[in-house]
Amino acid sequence: MPLFSDRKSAAPDHMPPPSLPLLALELRAPWEFGAVLPAWPVLQRAPLGDGHTVIVFPGLTAGDTTTLPLRRYLESRNYNPLGWGQGLNLGPREGVLENAKAQLQQAADASGNKVSLVGWSLGGIYARELAKEMPDLVRCVVTLGTPFAGPHTSTNAWRIYQFASGRSIERETENYNLPEAPPVPTTSIYSRTDGVVAWRGSIQAPADHNPHTENIEVVASHFGIGLNPSAWWAVADRLGQPHGPGVVWQPFQRPQLPGLHLVYPNPHR
Repeated sequence: MPLFSDRKSAAPDHMPPPSLPLLALELRAPWEFGAVLPAWPVLQRAPLGDGHTVIVFPGLTAGDTTTLPLRRYLESRNYNPLGWGQGLNLGPREGVLENAKAQLQQAADASGNKVSLVGWSLGGIYARELAKEMPDLVRCVVTLGTPFAGPHTSTNAWRIYQFASGRSIERETENYNLPEAPPVPTTSIYSRTDGVVAWRGSIQAPADHNPHTENIEVVASHFGIGLNPSAWWAVADRLGQPHGPGVVWQPFQRPQLPGLHLVYPNPHR
């Protein structure tokens, strides 16, 4: 059975990539990570987790080192975060998807509980598609700047993808149903100031088969969204939702702490 399902819904044909000025603003990513230190006391007031396992997938040409700060934060909020353990993410080359499925199965078996999946950019595609393939093992999916709802030309990175993976992205996406939501609670965290991915390409459309989907807007760059304090809070909040029989899923609400409501421009889009 293939990891990626057959295409049933089409992405918009025309969705231009971010402009050159937005791409230039990607240089602000180090300042976003630098904001973690002064924001740390507030970040420690995010909901505590219940200790369940979270697998974090890195973006294109990135590895587990880039997700280490986020994983350390999730560890401080009482989760068991794991890297994907496959070196640099150079696309779904031979063995990559099989190894990801095996890791998910092993993590669920080891904990005896469902596993949450968090993915940054291309890593979010893995998280979403794994949840479609193995929904019985997945608690929820959270993506950060992931381009699942637009054509491949809606990003400024598709040529890098083809070079790194050695695959035609257009040919691959013809066989995938990327816009379709996984059948588990799914959150897309996006930024209108993303300089790599067109923000509309990260918007999850309402899904008849899954009413538990949402989009959360933050102010971030693409290279910095996985290091951005407001994105971290949103990830922790979504992972911290109660889980189990009779529990009703609740959409994201702006935190009521002073100032925090200002960093989520439109949490319900």
